[in-house]
Amino acid sequence: MPSLSGGWSRLDNAALMYSALQREDYSAVYRFSALMRQPVDPVLLQQAVDTTLPRFPGFAVRIKQGVFWYYFEPNHAPGPFVQPDIANPCQPVRFRKGEDWLIRFFYYERRISMEVFHALADGSGALTFFRTLLAVYLRLCGHDIPNEGGVLDVTAPPDAAEQEDAYSRYGHARKCLGMREPPAYACLGEKEPFYTLNVTMGLVSVAQLKAVAKGYGASITEYLAAVLLESIQIRQRREGRRKEKQVALAVPINLRPHFPSPTLRNFILTVRPAIDPELGDYTFPEIVSQVHHHMRLHINRVKMQATIAGNVALQNNLLLQLVPSPIKNLALDLSYRLIGNRPYSTTLTNPGVFKVPAAMEEHIERMEMILGQSYTARSNCACISYGDTLTITFAGIVKDTDMEREFFRHLVREGIHVKVISNRKE
Repeated sequence: MPSLSGGWSRLDNAALMYSALQREDYSAVYRFSALMRQPVDPVLLQQAVDTTLPRFPGFAVRIKQGVFWYYFEPNHAPGPFVQPDIANPCQPVRFRKGEDWLIRFFYYERRISMEVFHALADGSGALTFFRTLLAVYLRLCGHDIPNEGGVLDVTAPPDAAEQEDAYSRYGHARKCLGMREPPAYACLGEKEPFYTLNVTMGLVSVAQLKAVAKGYGASITEYLAAVLLESIQIRQRREGRRKEKQVALAVPINLRPHFPSPTLRNFILTVRPAIDPELGDYTFPEIVSQVHHHMRLHINRVKMQATIAGNVALQNNLLLQLVPSPIKNLALDLSYRLIGNRPYSTTLTNPGVFKVPAAMEEHIERMEMILGQSYTARSNCACISYGDTLTITFAGIVKDTDMEREFFRHLVREGIHVKVISNRKE
C-alpha cells in the first residue's frame, strides 16, 4: 500500500463501507471527550492540535472518489480549527460536498472533544491520537507529561506501520466465514427534526458495576450487553407483537489483542449476542449467561480470522473491483440495508479503560464517548471508563426514551448508583 507521505492510499475494509454508506441522515462519526479539571484554553488547544497532527498523518487526509474505489490523499488545507462546542454533536461528514477535514475539535468550559469519521480509524486508533493530544495540551499549560503510557512522541517521525491495513495482513484463512444473520427486532422510534441528536449519559461507579457483573460471572461489557438486551425485549413486549423477533446487539471487538498490529486505522469485528423470545421467556441471569457464552465462543482467533478473510475476499473480488465507484456505492448501500443493518437491534461499544500516564491522571475528571446518528432511527450505546467512573451514553434521533429508562432502572435495582445527564430539552 502506498504510504501517505508518497501520496494517495487505499481505504481499509471497514473504511470502504463507512465511506460508501455516508449520507445526510447517517453519521459514521463518533466523539471522544475529556472533562478536564480546569477550564480549557482554546488558543493552547489549537496549538496542541497543530503540534500533534503531523505525528498522525493518517488523520490528516481527505477522501477522494476514484473510478473504482474511494481513496485517501494528504490534506494540506488550513485546519482543522478548534471550535466552540455545538448542541448536536457527531454531525455527518460531507466529503462529497467538499468538506476537507474528517476530524473535528471542540471545547466547552472544561470539556475537550474530538470527532472522527469512522473511515479514518476505530476507537483504539482514535484514542491514541486523543491521549497524545491531551498530553501535548497539558504540556502547553505548563505540566510535565512524559511520552509513556500510550502517549506518542510528537517530535518523532510517523511510524509507517501505524498505517498498515491489518485486515489485508490477516485476511487469509482456509475457510471464509460470511456475516449473514437473521433479522432482529428494529428498536425504532419517532424521529426528531433534522439534525437533532438526543444524548443521555449515565455516570456509574466502575467498582460497583464490576462487583455486580462478577456476581453473574460476567465481564462489565457482557453484563451491560445483557441489561441492554433485556431493556429492548421489554420494549418489544409492550408493542404486543404476534410473533416476536430476536433481540440482538452489534458489539465491536478490538482485534489487536488477538492479531498483533500497531495500526491506528480500523481493525475491529462485530459479534452478535442475541436472545430469541420465540424460544420462551428468559430470566435476567439466563440472558447474562447467553451473552457470556456467546462472546467467549465467538471471540477466538481462528473464527475471527475466517471472518476477516471473508470480508477481504469480498473486497478483492475481481468483478466487484471492476464495477465503477458510483454503482459500487449503491450496491454496498443496498447490501447494508438488506443484510448488514437488519440483524441488529442496536449497537453497544465499549473501548474499555482510558489509560494515561500517572502525571496526567489528576488533570482529567472523566471520559465520554458518543456515537453519531444511526443508519436507522434508533439509539446506540457507547461506554468508556476513566478512574472509577464509567460513562454510558445513549445517542440517537428518536424522541422516546423507553430503552434508556429501562436500562438505567435495571442498574438502580441492582444497587448501582446512576447519575443521569442529558441534552434533551424536556
